[in-house]
Amino acid sequence: MLTEGISIGKAFGIPLRLHYSWFIVFVLITWSLAYNFLHTYPQWSLATSIVAGVVTSLLFFASVLAHELSHSLVAQAAGIPIQSITLFIFGGVSQMVEEPKQPQVEFRMALAGPLTSLVLGGIFLAIWYWLGGVSEFIKAICFWLGWINIALAAFNLVPGFPLDGGRVLRSLLWWQSQDLRRSTRIASNIGRGIGYLLIFIGIALIFFGNWINGLWLAFIGWFLENAAASSYRQLALQDILRGHRVSELMIRDCSVVLPQVTIQQLVNDQILTSGRRCFPVVQNDRVLGLITIHDIKGVPREQWPAKTVGEAMTPFANLKSVSPDEDLATVLKILTEQNINQLPVVKDGNIIGMIARDNLLSFISVRSELGA
Repeated sequence: MLTEGISIGKAFGIPLRLHYSWFIVFVLITWSLAYNFLHTYPQWSLATSIVAGVVTSLLFFASVLAHELSHSLVAQAAGIPIQSITLFIFGGVSQMVEEPKQPQVEFRMALAGPLTSLVLGGIFLAIWYWLGGVSEFIKAICFWLGWINIALAAFNLVPGFPLDGGRVLRSLLWWQSQDLRRSTRIASNIGRGIGYLLIFIGIALIFFGNWINGLWLAFIGWFLENAAASSYRQLALQDILRGHRVSELMIRDCSVVLPQVTIQQLVNDQILTSGRRCFPVVQNDRVLGLITIHDIKGVPREQWPAKTVGEAMTPFANLKSVSPDEDLATVLKILTEQNINQLPVVKDGNIIGMIARDNLLSFISVRSELGA
């Protein structure tokens, strides 16, 4: 998940993270740049080339961060909260809490990133070209950063969803047809086509002996095809669920458990016999928390006979919950983002039921089969 990673601070109130895959691409880019600098400037020492590679890589990812920040700031100005920005192996991604509600907003958001990259590319090339007194070390770095930012802008403007160009295309189709799902399907199909094309070109390069560039291009194509397909599936699922409420699917007959019951008793008497995965923990008609299979798995097996449910449960104050009137599309989003399988349904401070991922998947499957 791209929500995982190392926190590196905040910018404009937006949390910034480095995904673990970022370190892989950072090393690869630094090594490639150092090798390139060493051959382009044979008068440089190995140490100078490595330092230039490290500095250039850091500035490149700072440029990618600026690209993503521009998306996020435009989104925030339109009232869309941004959960975080994560740098990962393919660049960066802004985690939006919700999608744009209007095509004009998406159009502005999508163009902000490539325009930022173009401006940065122009600044770096201007330093390389106009400032003659700057050292060869700085000019070499600026030359590479100038062209790579321009290339980044050009690639992102390719009209295939979920690239920025694909979002621009979707916003224009959406504005013209007022049909978001159809517009997303068209833009996603183009994105998948571009992904397959990149995979084909990558494989061709591999056959001609260019292994590194071929593998990298094929990998990018695979990622783009998957991202395009999953983006449309996500929207289709949201459409199926939108307008339906938690109260329609929630399980109302929740078996409750006392906090003093041991985990071993709960497993033997409830979980193995009923197949249920979570139980509200109640004492004197007051809900104390929730215990799930995930909580139980966190307790060593040898401690089950002695450890109580009250000690292993998730306290009520720490629970993510929904109301019975919540939209099912929102529930799916919470389950996906939090990577959890069920949510308690709470009304007036009491757990009145449970809504599980299995309930949603079954509902989606039936409606899809019926063509509803």
